[in-house]
Amino acid sequence: MTDIILCGCGGRMGRVVTALAKEDPEVRIVAGVDPVSAGDGDYPVFESIENCDIPADVIIDFSSSQALEGILRVAQEKKLPAVLCSTGYSAEQLERIREASEQTALLRSANMSLGVNTILKLVQAAAKVLAGEGFDIEIVEKHHNQKLDAPSGTAVALADAVNETLGNEYYYTYDRSEVRRKRDKKEIGISSVRGGSIVGEHDVIFAGTDEVVTISHTAYSRAIFGKGALAAAKFLAGKKPGLYTMQDVIG
Repeated sequence: MTDIILCGCGGRMGRVVTALAKEDPEVRIVAGVDPVSAGDGDYPVFESIENCDIPADVIIDFSSSQALEGILRVAQEKKLPAVLCSTGYSAEQLERIREASEQTALLRSANMSLGVNTILKLVQAAAKVLAGEGFDIEIVEKHHNQKLDAPSGTAVALADAVNETLGNEYYYTYDRSEVRRKRDKKEIGISSVRGGSIVGEHDVIFAGTDEVVTISHTAYSRAIFGKGALAAAKFLAGKKPGLYTMQDVIG
C-alpha cells in the first residue's frame, strides 16, 4: 500500500485523483493540502503542506507552481518522494527541483499520461528513420479555450524528444505568418489550436514525398493524467534520491 499526500486536492485534478485512488487497492490518500477547499471528508485537509503531520510514502502535487518551494522544502526535510504534476515552472524553479532531487526522489514530466510518454519513444524511433530520408516534421496540438499557455508543454516535449534523437540540429518554428520563405529542412514546426472543451490532442507529422506518417495522441478525459500520477507515485515510493520522469515509470 502506498500512502499519498495530495497537494491541490480541492482542484479539478485533485478531485479526479481522489476518485481514482478509491478504485485502486494499491494506494491510499492519507491527507490533502489545499488553501481553499476543506475537501469532502475523505481524508484530513491542511492549508499548507508545512502544517501536514500525517506520515506518508509520497507526495502528489496537482496544485500550482507557486506551491513548489514549500513542497520541496518538506520533501527534503522528511526525505519524502514527490511527484510534481504542476506546469509553468520557471527556469529558476527547474533548477531548484534539480537541486532538491539530490536529497530526495522527485519525478517531473511535461505530461503524466502513460500514452503520451509512450509516443515520446515512438516519435524518436520514427525520427531516426524518417528524418534522414528528408521527411519534414510538424507538431500540431489542440486544447480547450481556457488553456493559458501555447504551445503546450507536451508539444515542446515531443519536439525535444525528436530533436535530441537528431543530435539537436533542428530549431523550432512557431509562426510563419511574418516570413515569406520556403520551409527549412532543419525546422520543426509547432502549431497551437485553442477551442471549446478539447482536453488535449497532439499530432506529430512526418511529411515526406508521396507519403505522410502521423503519430497521434488524444486525451478524452483528465483521468489519464490522474492514472499516470498514481502509477508514478507507486513507482517513486522508496526510490533513492534523484530526478525521475515518466519514462522511468513506463520502462
